[in-house]
Amino acid sequence: MSPFQIIALLALGVLLSLSGCSQRSDRVVAVVVHPTKPNIMYIATEEAVYKTRDGGKGWERLTEGLSRVRVMNLVIDPLLPANVFAGTLADGVYKSPDGGRRWLPRNAGIQKGTISANVNQIVFNPTNTQTLYAATTVGVFRSADGGDSWVERMNGMNEISFIVALAVDPQHTNILYAGTSGGVYRSVNGSKNWVKVNDGLVPEDAKLASMALGVNRLVIDPSNTSLVYAGTTKGLFKTSNKGMSWSKIGTSLGDPYVSSLVINPKRSSQIFLGTSKGVFETQDGGNTWNARNQGLENLNIRVLVIDPKNHHLLYCGTNGGGLYKSDNGAEFWDALPLTIFP
Repeated sequence: MSPFQIIALLALGVLLSLSGCSQRSDRVVAVVVHPTKPNIMYIATEEAVYKTRDGGKGWERLTEGLSRVRVMNLVIDPLLPANVFAGTLADGVYKSPDGGRRWLPRNAGIQKGTISANVNQIVFNPTNTQTLYAATTVGVFRSADGGDSWVERMNGMNEISFIVALAVDPQHTNILYAGTSGGVYRSVNGSKNWVKVNDGLVPEDAKLASMALGVNRLVIDPSNTSLVYAGTTKGLFKTSNKGMSWSKIGTSLGDPYVSSLVINPKRSSQIFLGTSKGVFETQDGGNTWNARNQGLENLNIRVLVIDPKNHHLLYCGTNGGGLYKSDNGAEFWDALPLTIFP
């Protein structure tokens, strides 16, 4: 696979055909649920952001400030949920201070020269949400003022610049992991410096190491933060020692493109995996897996989320089949149409 092909994969479909983007899209690229009011939810498609206040029965299309912007991901401030951030394709970061009614660009510093960033993921420091980190196609950036300004944080990432995923240790918030086009990097000082931690992920003699393995998602076990899972373009990996060594798990699944990964925060041995071949679940930390695709008419999964209040409730966004909901732990999925309020 050529470097250009890998980059296309790492972009998680953002370079797919733009045809039809002026109409409502059935590619659901992001889903976020309000941390304390689970009936409130936002999704992003290729052409807009939508919000529901009643668990998906009706939706409002949010356009002010985003009418020509392609949103790639969304995140809600866990401490001030009226603040919603959107990472975009080639237009940096936007912030809504009022629950999505209006969107304001927040791009000061988040670019490389004249190149605007594709923002693949935004994450908060969970204890101080004035601090945010952005994974972009031109590097890692950090904001210490609630997203108003950004500073590049790439010291130690000498081989790569394409950052796809970030994760902050919820118990030790100075520890971060970055998923890149060349494996995983770790910082122990709030992103000031990074060290490559690829033992078991990428061979030492890998040719073109900067493009050796695309890491799409990183998730830290909330009950034992030494455990970290990496969803990649070539399957699922796990570390039990903060990234010092990795092993491949889920080998019965083959080598699927893993686009999304969620852990049940109350029972961390239960993990759901979104892949190019559907949804899979493990209840034993990754030793055994079962398909959870009943009701899904499209198995090309873009995003999975679990409701923060009801861990039997999950949402699934697909690449071309719209949005689905399961209220029984992914045993069965129901389509959730984007019915727009008048």
